[in-house]
Amino acid sequence: MKKKVILFFASITILISCTLPKEKVDVLVINANVYTVDDTTPKAEAFAVKDGKFIAIGNSKELLEKFEASDTIDAERKTIIPGLIDAHCHFYGLGLQQQKVNLIGTKSYDEVIERIVAFQNDKKVSFITGRGWDQNDWEVKEFPTKEKLDSLFPDIPIALTRVDGHAMLINQKALDMAKITKDMVVEGGEIIKKDGKITGVLVDNPMELVEAIIPKPSVKDEIQALKDAEVINFGYGLTTVDDAGLSPHVINLIDSLQKAGTLKIRMYTMVSNVPEYVDYYLENGVYKTDRLNVSSFKVYADGALGSRGAALKEPYHDQKNHYGAMVIGHDDFTALAKRIAASSFQMNTHAIGDSANAVVIKTYYEALKGETNRRWRVEHAQVVSPEEFEMLDDNLVMSVQPTHATSDMYWADERLGEERIKGAYAYKQLLEKTGKVALGTDYPVENVSPFYTFYAAVARKDLKQYPEGGFQIKDALTREETLKGMTIWAAYSNFEEEEKGSITQGKFADFVILEEDIMTVKEDRIPNIKVNATYLAGEKVY
Repeated sequence: MKKKVILFFASITILISCTLPKEKVDVLVINANVYTVDDTTPKAEAFAVKDGKFIAIGNSKELLEKFEASDTIDAERKTIIPGLIDAHCHFYGLGLQQQKVNLIGTKSYDEVIERIVAFQNDKKVSFITGRGWDQNDWEVKEFPTKEKLDSLFPDIPIALTRVDGHAMLINQKALDMAKITKDMVVEGGEIIKKDGKITGVLVDNPMELVEAIIPKPSVKDEIQALKDAEVINFGYGLTTVDDAGLSPHVINLIDSLQKAGTLKIRMYTMVSNVPEYVDYYLENGVYKTDRLNVSSFKVYADGALGSRGAALKEPYHDQKNHYGAMVIGHDDFTALAKRIAASSFQMNTHAIGDSANAVVIKTYYEALKGETNRRWRVEHAQVVSPEEFEMLDDNLVMSVQPTHATSDMYWADERLGEERIKGAYAYKQLLEKTGKVALGTDYPVENVSPFYTFYAAVARKDLKQYPEGGFQIKDALTREETLKGMTIWAAYSNFEEEEKGSITQGKFADFVILEEDIMTVKEDRIPNIKVNATYLAGEKVY
């Protein structure tokens, strides 16, 4: 009798379970190859999304039995990863670049001139601006001079920013408008001269004199720039971007567009180190929404290695008695660090040369005075000396851009010499010291593609698979480390690891469907991986 009762109740339980209504969700993804980047459940094949967040992760059978979805996606075993995060880029700048002369990839100064002429014939603007030239890619690896520009455009000002943003070529019309003379001295940079005459090339701080006279974009232009940049980023699976240096005006514009639903991408925006900007945000505090995070300041310690503006402890190997330059005074930097340390904000400082990195790292630790979990960031950390490596721990975050290594590797040793180059682009060493590295591109200095980033980090090669064996391969990252650097570690660097960066229950449903398995595909195929679809909060945005 007892056995019959047990069987009766078991039958009733099964009957009830079969008739219970399924939980309704917005999106159910099944039959996928999911890399969750969640250490508790690294792999899965299905997940459910409701109200913009992941609510369950598991296998297809279980989730199909439990959930009824408005949109069920059969991934057909395609690879899915969390929405990618670019930990250091210039999102707004990329958008504006779409409205300027694109000089990226030019192989000679003559090609630069050709692009300018074609652009002006088409656009007929009153002030020509452009970006992307790099003399290191030319047969004659020397800074250009302004004579050709003066001849072709005597009455139209021209300002052409180098690919790294730390040098600018201008013509005589722009020099006159900016009131730059051969006797002028500007600290924190250089007005390049030859035979006592201005060549037209400015390095770092003197560029501000020209930037002040360039016509400001209209609000319509600004909105278009942001929308253009969003389209490009979604196409590469980027769902969060860290814009390294913006004004309150642009940040407020982003906020208004996000609230109106016109701009959807998530943004961590660093406030540019301008006194009135710093005062404003320190007075008003951190600002945070689901799509916008304003909690850090972007500071420049030095310039770039390619334009010899990076501050080095010893002279450049290829230019005697030249050390580069700090673009901020030591006392000013120390005072700023103390002000930020007394607030809830992060301090994120551009540091390329070993001297700049030494100043930044030491000043950070002195200002924080043993505080933990402040996550102050060193942006780039390109050349670090052994003594500074020894100081590093997990209280700081190294924000690095792997494609810088593969872009610079052709000439970096000429700048640094064979000993200093060993501490350059040392991502594995930085990871071992700090426990995490946040990975980005620094676009439009480099290409937007996060797959180029992934390849450069893992293979340490350029897109032509050079060099054989990889550039300083000891500092390559594993694929797992690289994926974390572009997702959960990048989120950590923004204090956002509890809301994004992995496919985890309760986090935003930001994810990317890839055409190939980025974790197992043949190494040289990584740069060509295509995005099948990009989802933000469960909504398909690409």
